[in-house]
Amino acid sequence: MRWALIKAAVAGTTMVALAFLIPLGMMVQQTARDRAFTAAERQAAALGPALAITTDQDAINRALASTDAGAQGRMAVHLPVPAGTPSGGGPDGPTIGEGRAAAADVATAGGWGRPFTVAVTVAVPGGYALLQPVAVDTGRTAVVEVFVAESDLTRGVSTAWLVLSVVALGLVAISVLVADRMGNRIVASASRLAAAARSLGAGNLAVRVPVEGEQADGSPEELREAGHAFNTMADRVVQLLAAERELAADLSHRLRTPLTVLRLNAASLGDGDAADATRHAVAQLEREVDQIIRSARRAPEDAPAVEVGCDAAEVIRERVGFWSALAEDEGRRWQLAGAERPAPVPVQRGDLAAAVDALLGNVFRHTAVGTAFSVDVLATGCAVIVLVGDAGPGYSDPTAALKRGEGHGGEGSTGLGLDIVRKLAESTGGDLALGRSAVLGGAETRMRLRTRSEEAPPARAGKRRTRGALFQK
Repeated sequence: MRWALIKAAVAGTTMVALAFLIPLGMMVQQTARDRAFTAAERQAAALGPALAITTDQDAINRALASTDAGAQGRMAVHLPVPAGTPSGGGPDGPTIGEGRAAAADVATAGGWGRPFTVAVTVAVPGGYALLQPVAVDTGRTAVVEVFVAESDLTRGVSTAWLVLSVVALGLVAISVLVADRMGNRIVASASRLAAAARSLGAGNLAVRVPVEGEQADGSPEELREAGHAFNTMADRVVQLLAAERELAADLSHRLRTPLTVLRLNAASLGDGDAADATRHAVAQLEREVDQIIRSARRAPEDAPAVEVGCDAAEVIRERVGFWSALAEDEGRRWQLAGAERPAPVPVQRGDLAAAVDALLGNVFRHTAVGTAFSVDVLATGCAVIVLVGDAGPGYSDPTAALKRGEGHGGEGSTGLGLDIVRKLAESTGGDLALGRSAVLGGAETRMRLRTRSEEAPPARAGKRRTRGALFQK
């Protein structure tokens, strides 16, 4: 914007300067020409009284030498023939001084009785000759010749052009300084607004744009209004986030009562694997609810730094082991493949565990009891791919299944599970894909977590190699 204003100022000022510079220069040039010829006419008119009194050559020579042009050898007098000579009264007599005009031109000027200006011929280089006829008596006319050099016609013109050019450049320079000053204020205000927007986008909720005081002096009214609007938006964002945290905390707190009932019921189940698993699940659920409440109550700037990264194979083994108890109760065969070796991914352990639980929960929620499922982990040099397949009916509409909040799994289905998985995959630069399992024939969900910025095309799900996995029951 700053350079655009400077270019506009230079273009506008240059056009205005040229619009005045060219006519003024031409007028100065014409004025110098008129001044040179006017001076020559005055020099010629100075000899008029002397010629009217006498035509004596000595007297005329002294009068000629007394003038500036005559002293410089730039003036001549063409006298007429003596009285009584039949020559028509023209200046055919002697010439006093250095004459440059042709005899024919002198005769023509004396015969017409008025001044006649001709261009310098070969004998008169570099100028013009002003021929002024002067009547010396009845019927006789003398001609005064004044030479006007070419340099006299352009005297002062170069200096005038130089002065006008300097003035034009000065005007352009002043306009550039003014435009730069104005552009600097506009750019500074816009830069502050852009920096504040970037800072807010990075999570700094305390950032505000100065719209009053020293930093805002000289800012355009429109940018000050934009700053006011930005500050209002930032305040509103802070209020909405605070309300959202309070709402999340309140909703999570409402779960404490049913959780307390579940914990008491679980304590009365006695001994056994099922009872222990139930009590473990209730305890874990209570911890998750407490963590949600603490996280929601904590301000964003007070949140501790969380180390990003975990072993996907370890997390998947743990979560599959948790769901295996329910699978045995429902008579589901299951398999886990590819989780023997470490598979580091750039996501938090809790987020990955939540995504795996969402994928396995969909299998138990949307397939009949006894339906088999499988979990495959494929680690490449650029990504970790998690494949969850089942032997159920599959996805009737994969596109609709990926839309947030459009679950159709009956009671207890919110339609948010796959959206949670998709966001986790996309946070690493990966993706989520739905298809049909080539092994079990039902639905297959592929979560791809990228571990590097560049990646070769992943292997097709239908051609994957199952590594050391057997169906278990």
